[in-house]
Amino acid sequence: MYDYLFFDLDGTLTDSYDGITNSIMYALERLGISGYEKADMLPFVGPPLFESFAIMTKGDPDLTEKGVKLYREYYAEEGWAQNSVYDGVIDMLKALKEAGKKMAVATSKPEPFAVRIVEKFGLDKYFEFTAGASFDTSRAQKSDVLRYAVDRLGADKARSVMIGDRKHDVIGAKTVGLDAIGVLYGYGDRDELVSAGAKKIAAFPHEIIDLV
Repeated sequence: MYDYLFFDLDGTLTDSYDGITNSIMYALERLGISGYEKADMLPFVGPPLFESFAIMTKGDPDLTEKGVKLYREYYAEEGWAQNSVYDGVIDMLKALKEAGKKMAVATSKPEPFAVRIVEKFGLDKYFEFTAGASFDTSRAQKSDVLRYAVDRLGADKARSVMIGDRKHDVIGAKTVGLDAIGVLYGYGDRDELVSAGAKKIAAFPHEIIDLV
């Protein structure tokens, strides 16, 4: 059983597909990059932004940096609010809080955006804090965010678990020395999560309660 729980945000607590994909399409249009449709965006929902834009710009560092800036331009104004909490998440968080679990959000999304979203939906009452990426690349990978979050919470890694929907959550957890639980109601699938090394799998938010 785990005493310290670290939750991903996009695809785990909230369904942010529209906000993220609309922001990506806005950036690609202004960069003059064609060949992508909104329906093609699922692989880019969840991974760190610089990683995703590096793929879409074919590794061009200048275009990648511009793409991230354009993405954040749209996201800061509109994309962040194009979001909703998954059914069952609030009940799950309430039960875990009442059980005495110490919880934090650990997301690759820039921390100011993540804090805004968590507060918008009233989720902040369940978490000790929200840890996110920095606007530069000094804290960009999920492992970077998790190290920061673990240290800030003072968590015992042996009694800690990362809960997320993509392989990046699982790989980041393994890099830091944490177990990981994968969720299937987000943007990843069972094969992705199991192959990355998830210890357990939850099909729905309420199943997380029994797994921790």
